[in-house]
Amino acid sequence: MLQTLKSLAHSLGFDDCRIAQATRAGHADSFHQWLADGCHGDMTWLARDPLRRSDPREVLPGCRSVICLALNYYPGSSPFPASSDGGYRIARYAWNDDYHEVIEKNLAALDGALRALGGVQRCYVDTGPVLERDFASAAGLGWNGKSTLQIHRRLGTWFLLAEVLTTLELPPDPPLADHCGNCTRCITACPTQAITAPHRLDARRCLAYLSIEHKGPIPEEFRRTMGDRIYGCDECLEACPWNRFAQASADLTFQARTEIFGHQLRDFLTLDEDGFRRLFARSPIARLKRLRFLRNVCVALGNSGSPDDVPALRLAALDPEPLIAEHAAWALRQITA
Repeated sequence: MLQTLKSLAHSLGFDDCRIAQATRAGHADSFHQWLADGCHGDMTWLARDPLRRSDPREVLPGCRSVICLALNYYPGSSPFPASSDGGYRIARYAWNDDYHEVIEKNLAALDGALRALGGVQRCYVDTGPVLERDFASAAGLGWNGKSTLQIHRRLGTWFLLAEVLTTLELPPDPPLADHCGNCTRCITACPTQAITAPHRLDARRCLAYLSIEHKGPIPEEFRRTMGDRIYGCDECLEACPWNRFAQASADLTFQARTEIFGHQLRDFLTLDEDGFRRLFARSPIARLKRLRFLRNVCVALGNSGSPDDVPALRLAALDPEPLIAEHAAWALRQITA
């Protein structure tokens, strides 16, 4: 049964499939302390019922196994040449369609096969109350790096995790040893020193958090370090030496979408609500909505813009949304200083 399950996972496009025993997560206590320290910032859902999040048996009664899956999403190098005029950076996982849609349909196929064997399942793609990296590590699907990202010997850091909680008793795979050694490149690479210690991230300092999850103004102390990033940050991923083994994903869904990268930064400031929804339909960026996306664009223009961008920013500074207007005014000050 186990080999059939793993063969099905590979046929559905997953690059690895391993099994962990359903038990309390190994880093549950550290997670609870992290919450108590406020390191989750605005991500209030993480603090809802942390005991349930720490044990899959609280999520799915009778849960015996956690099927951990990895999907390579690496789309290759940036669509923009180095020092491209008007270029910008978007986290690689968001270059095209939302990965939730890509993975969820494959999880449904796995669920169907497990139901035929008598199992009851809950399937998640970073949307459920599961400390997914703990179970991935327990299953030998890579190890947790000092950046807190999962690292795979073959995929490096460029992969997505998904889990199937099941009531079926499946033989667990052995864990894999930590292979980071003395390397601290991810810690050194972080632009805001958000990795405050090995395996500890303060989300409130993280550019991925600030540009995606944070709903208010970008703190001024971090605006310059955002550089030309308008969605997420890949800095600690790019620094990892295990990525020398990474290969581009065979799934064209993850390749850069032409219409997203066919703009200069200032072009985005002309988007109204309908234009934003059309441009980013089915993209992870859609969840930002126009408000936070243009906030990020203004910060990026303040860091990398030129006098040619001033007219667009002046119009943005008159936007009825105070969040956009304030960041546009900041950008104008940076360019004209």
